[in-house]
Amino acid sequence: MPATLLDRLWALHRIGPAGGGQDLIHIDRILLHDLSGARALTEVAEKGYAIPNPGLAFATPDHAVSSAPGRTAETFAKGAGGVKALREGAARHGIRLFDLGEDGQGIVHVMGPELGIVLPGLCVICGDSHTCTNGGLGALAFGVGSSELAHALATQTLRIAKPRSMRIRFEGAFPAGTTAKDAVLAAIGRLGAGAGAGYAVEWAGSAVRALPVEARLTLCNLTIELGARIGFVAPDERVFEWVAGRDLAPKGEMWERAVAHWRTLRSDDDAVFDAEQVIDAGTVAPQVTWGTSPEHVIPVDATIPDPKDAPDATRRRAWEEALAYQGLEPGRPIAGTPIDWVFIGSCTNARLSDLREAAALLRGRRVAAGVTAWVVPGSVRVKREAEAEGLDRVFTEAGFAWREPGCSLCVAANGEAVPPGARCVSTSNRNFVGRQGRGARTHLASPAMAAAAAVAGRIVDVRSFAP
Repeated sequence: MPATLLDRLWALHRIGPAGGGQDLIHIDRILLHDLSGARALTEVAEKGYAIPNPGLAFATPDHAVSSAPGRTAETFAKGAGGVKALREGAARHGIRLFDLGEDGQGIVHVMGPELGIVLPGLCVICGDSHTCTNGGLGALAFGVGSSELAHALATQTLRIAKPRSMRIRFEGAFPAGTTAKDAVLAAIGRLGAGAGAGYAVEWAGSAVRALPVEARLTLCNLTIELGARIGFVAPDERVFEWVAGRDLAPKGEMWERAVAHWRTLRSDDDAVFDAEQVIDAGTVAPQVTWGTSPEHVIPVDATIPDPKDAPDATRRRAWEEALAYQGLEPGRPIAGTPIDWVFIGSCTNARLSDLREAAALLRGRRVAAGVTAWVVPGSVRVKREAEAEGLDRVFTEAGFAWREPGCSLCVAANGEAVPPGARCVSTSNRNFVGRQGRGARTHLASPAMAAAAAVAGRIVDVRSFAP
């Protein structure tokens, strides 16, 4: 019987039925950070659980740590407790911790793939909804709660219902100036933020197959903003080449055996999906959000929607509230909207390729007067590699602040926030009310779009900034 990639990944990890329509599945890797991971380790301690496979869990502080140069765990005092709990729990159970300043520390969804902790075909969980990022390598990866983390640490299993399968194909080729960030935002805008609820999404099609691996991680990162907990791309030779030589990737004979297995991880040509969408990649322009949901997104050369054109009363009210929060008028071009802040970072767009993309726009240019611009590398390794290429100098000479790795202004859980009423173009993944700080107004965009906005002092079409 023809199988989807989801069928194959599920069959590899399903132990058996667990009742109530759920399956008991095996978990290959558990990723822990200083919020949910610290809470899970505390729960493990309180309940007296043993952790039988500590070598399959990995920890790093990222959410509530300062990104200020020279930071320590105590720089943001409110986050110090989470780091302390993470350190103590990891030490108690023999879990590998990648601590502040250490090679390997970084945003959990950046350091996992870069170290080879995440590999094609593995089942990976973390107490963070953007764990779906790891699907860019062909992993079955999803976010869970801290109690589920504690359960998985103690049993190496989870109870979960198998989702339905959805395939979203981008066919053709993306135009110049269009990135993976634009592609997934465009999909969310066309299909809606709840379109993926109950599904695992396989991103496919000729345009996806042509994407570099780090772009696929970005594509999968925003799958949760489509409503789906799981998103992945079938692993291929690009992925194998990218993974080869990573710290924890298989070596020697085990590498050959692993690749032979990974080549089987694909949907059959005649596999049937529960839902399927096809998008002409050639129609996707650079995107920017205007409202307070990732589905509130338009091409950068479009006008801000009018609530009277909303498809139903519920969305009409949502649009009205979003426009009021964002301080925008319907019918006006989004391009040209003045901005106050730019943030380049997050598990969506803080990898080396993202920094290169932004730096290419910034060489020889300066951030506009009145704009505060930050770049926060996704990991210590990304930071060091960027500095080796001189990207830090490109950013600082342009007027950006060059900071330490962490989640920073994506979620503002570390005390760093966009001021009330200020407007920020951000490469992060959520533009919810207050996400970047109380009253902060967020516009999601690609790294290149963010860099162009920083120079122009307003939202601008990156295609007009072509070198």
